[in-house]
Amino acid sequence: MSASTQAAPTPASPHTTEKTSWIDAVVRAREVSLIGVLAVLVIAVSIAEPRFLNAQNLRDILLNVTIVGLLAVGQTIVVITRNIDLSVGSILGISAFATGIMFADHNVPIPLVFLGGILFGAFFGLINGVMVAWARVPSLVITLGTLYVIRGLDFAWAEGRQINAADMPDGFLSLATTEVLGFPVLPIFTIAAMVLVGVALGRSRMGRELYAIGSNPDAAVLAGIRVSRRVLGAFVASGAIAGLAGVLYASRYGTLDAVAGTGIELAAVSAVVVGGVAIFGGSGTVWGAALGALLLTTIRSALVILQIDPFWDQAIQGALLLAAIGLDAYLAMRLARELRKRRSANRV
Repeated sequence: MSASTQAAPTPASPHTTEKTSWIDAVVRAREVSLIGVLAVLVIAVSIAEPRFLNAQNLRDILLNVTIVGLLAVGQTIVVITRNIDLSVGSILGISAFATGIMFADHNVPIPLVFLGGILFGAFFGLINGVMVAWARVPSLVITLGTLYVIRGLDFAWAEGRQINAADMPDGFLSLATTEVLGFPVLPIFTIAAMVLVGVALGRSRMGRELYAIGSNPDAAVLAGIRVSRRVLGAFVASGAIAGLAGVLYASRYGTLDAVAGTGIELAAVSAVVVGGVAIFGGSGTVWGAALGALLLTTIRSALVILQIDPFWDQAIQGALLLAAIGLDAYLAMRLARELRKRRSANRV
C-alpha cells in the first residue's frame, strides 16, 4: 500500500475537542468574570451608599491595593511554578523596618533606599529558593518556617523600637499623597511591576519555561529546562518584589515596628488564587492576580463604608479562596480526563 493510501490518524472526536475547548474558555474567562463581579459589586454598593464612589474613597482603595497587589505580582511568579511563598509578609515587614533604619540612622538617599529594600528582599528570596530548588524541600514547609524566622529576626532587630514619620524625609512620605493628573503616585509602582512581570511571563522564553515547570516538572526536565535555576529565580523575584513592597509600605503608613505586614501574606495568596492563578501551577497571569487583589480590597472597603462587621471580610475572602481552589481542582481533573481520552482516540 502506498503512502498516499495509508489511513490518516483518527482525529480526536468533536465531543472531546468541544469539552477541552469549553475548559480552555472557562480558564480564559476568569479575568473577564472578575471584572464583571467587580462591576456588580461597585454598582450595588454605590446604590446602597452613594459615598462609596466619592474621590477620596476611590483614592483610598487604590492606595490600599498597592501593597497587596504588588505582593500578588511576586507571588504569581512562584505559584505558576507549582510552589508558594508564605514568607512575603515577613520579608515586607523586615524590609519596611530596614527602610526606616536607613533613613533614621544613616540618612541614606531615597533612590538607594529603594535599591536597598529590593536587594534586602531578594536576599531572603534567595534563601527560600536555594532550599526549595536545590535542597528539594517543599516550598510550603520552607516558607512557613522562614515566615517565622524572618519575623523573629525583625523583632530581635527592632528591640521594641518604633520608627515614626518624623524620622523619614518628606519627599519619601509624599509618595503616598502626591498625584499625577489626579492619579496617586504609589500605585504606579505596582502597575509598573505588573506590566514588567506580565510581559516577561507572557512573551519571554523564561516565562514559557516557568509555565512548563508548573504544568509538568518532570516533562520540563526532559525538555532540557533548568528547573532548579528557574525556581530559584522565581523565589528571588518574589523576595525582591516583597522588598519593594516593604519600602512602599513605609511610605504609605509612616509608622514602622516589628509587626508591620503581619498576616498580609494570606491576602496576597488569596488575591492570586481568586485571580485565576492555579494553585497547582502552570496557568494564570499577573493581570488576574491584580484583579483579585482589587476585588478583595474593594470588598473590604465596601464592608467598612456599609458599617458591616469586619468578620465578614475574612469570611468572604475565605469563601472566595475555597471556591477558586475548588474550581481549579475541578478544571484540572476535567482537563486531564479529556487529554487521556484524546490520546486514546489518537492511538486507534
